[in-house]
Amino acid sequence: MNSFGIINYSVVMIYFLVLLWIGYFFSKRQKSTDDYFKGKGRVPWWAAGISIFGTLLSAITFMAIPAKVYDTDWAYFLYSLTVILLIPLIACMFIPFFNRLNITSVYEYLEKRFNLLTRMLGSISFIIFQIGRIAVVLLLPSIAISIVTGIEVMICIFAIGLISITYTLMGGIEAVIWTDVMQVIVLLGGAIFAVITIVLSIDGGLPEIIQIASADQKFNILNFNFDFSEPTFWVVILGGIGANIISYGTDQTVVQRYITSTNLENSKKTFYLNAAIILPTQLIFFSLGTSLYVFYKLNSENLSSSMTNNDAILPWYIINELPVGISGLLIAGILSAAMSSLSSSINSSATSYVTDIHQKLKPDIKNHDLLMVARATSLILGIIGTAFAAWMALSDIKSLWDEFIKVLGLFAGGLGGLFLLGMMTTRPSGSAAIIGLIISGLMQWLITTNTEIHSLLYAATGIVSCFLFGYLASFILPANDKDLTGLTILTFHDEK
Repeated sequence: MNSFGIINYSVVMIYFLVLLWIGYFFSKRQKSTDDYFKGKGRVPWWAAGISIFGTLLSAITFMAIPAKVYDTDWAYFLYSLTVILLIPLIACMFIPFFNRLNITSVYEYLEKRFNLLTRMLGSISFIIFQIGRIAVVLLLPSIAISIVTGIEVMICIFAIGLISITYTLMGGIEAVIWTDVMQVIVLLGGAIFAVITIVLSIDGGLPEIIQIASADQKFNILNFNFDFSEPTFWVVILGGIGANIISYGTDQTVVQRYITSTNLENSKKTFYLNAAIILPTQLIFFSLGTSLYVFYKLNSENLSSSMTNNDAILPWYIINELPVGISGLLIAGILSAAMSSLSSSINSSATSYVTDIHQKLKPDIKNHDLLMVARATSLILGIIGTAFAAWMALSDIKSLWDEFIKVLGLFAGGLGGLFLLGMMTTRPSGSAAIIGLIISGLMQWLITTNTEIHSLLYAATGIVSCFLFGYLASFILPANDKDLTGLTILTFHDEK
């Protein structure tokens, strides 16, 4: 293992200082919660679109996709691309709803469509999910970086947490978005550089990589077996559709980017740009995983036998094979990708708490005081998430990760079904929606404990079960009696 070295450490420090400067720069614009949460319309649509991609491209994703391809094949390639199938649904239904309602939190819609309790349940579950997400996106990259650099895991956790909390606290959503833009450029540029470096280092270049990978069946994508316990074509497509409905249609971290735009057209452009980025970046990450497989098959002596965690395969290559300085920049990029997801989770969770809970409990609070509450909430949530990551570092990581995905990920599926129930039907009331959400959670528990269904399908089964049981409950309970003008696809154009 090569030493990380003073030059690489210097590059990482400079990179982190730039992030802090961005937070300081935008701190001078934060005069109200409208500035802090929505950027007051100052964020260009293209920056918001790149930020959506950066938010969903966590350090885990950046490392896990190449690692997964390194271990297996291209079976998961179509998973993220299913967002392209959802363009009509997201652009023509979700975004117009949010834009027209002029909301700050996506869960405001649930109150308008159902009732306040539904809104608060949605917001609280989202906040809990994001605290868990903060811990995971802090911990797993920290472990991988620790393996290849020798830096203590706790130092990585607290360094990333502190810097992320600081620039998010100062600069609000504008700082989050512009740091996302920089981080996406660094990560994509680094991935491309790594692929080119591997191709040039192998005798025979790209044709040789393709030949070896093909012989070892590393390019397998389509498996049409009706086996729902494996990542077959049907599992990947259905799971991807479910997960992307949740991510792009109901996740506050993403919806918050839509509403930073000044009008509906720019909000749609934000989504279109993100969708356009996905295909080329998936090709880059999957190609990188295959290239790493071929490189280490031909140069097995360069791979330490003590490195049993393949999630660290990309950082290992970066540290040991790339030039000094470049490797430091990419390690900084991986750490900052964790910061990107962390800062988005902090800001969006604070948005949900302030708008969905605090303002409802204290409706007469002054705007200046509300901004202080927003910053205090950001600080507290960041500290809790960082502390949770540190606690997980001292515990059984794998079991905690599995439980996190099983419990929180499944409940997010129910929330996706809740939004579709509200937007696509008029009969269900708030009571029916809550019953649908509760029964969906029970159904998901039964699915996970009594079947071998693949985890990729949890989001889809959560959406379908919540929608179905919520709608069925509306025939038992009193039908909705609220004015739904402009709140469902059947009444969207009734508003004059």
